[in-house]
Amino acid sequence: MANKILVVDDEPNIVLSLEFLMKQAGFQVRTAADGEAALAAIAAEQPDLVLLDVMMPRKNGYEVCQAIRANPDWQSVRIVMLTAKGREVEREKGLALGADDYITKPFSTQEVVERVRELLAEAG
Repeated sequence: MANKILVVDDEPNIVLSLEFLMKQAGFQVRTAADGEAALAAIAAEQPDLVLLDVMMPRKNGYEVCQAIRANPDWQSVRIVMLTAKGREVEREKGLALGADDYITKPFSTQEVVERVRELLAEAG
């Protein structure tokens, strides 16, 4: 059965390209445009992995990451944070809050697919 990916970003072009890429790689994909929608989507159907933008309206990526990690039912969800903020302090904050990986925009699409596959292989 295909792994389920939730793409969370408020930038429609990024959502479209990531959704396309993940489907091409054989994953089931759903999307959310902000942090609150992301948490609702996870509650409705738990994904295997969340591609999570940091800068979003209505709960940023850090808040969503914290909320996922605070819920014992969601401990198996892998989190990859995507951000335009490449500074080391942002990366450390994301990882400290429980993200499994951190990818800086602009990113190589192939790199994202490979990281997702690696994380899901480790989890499985």
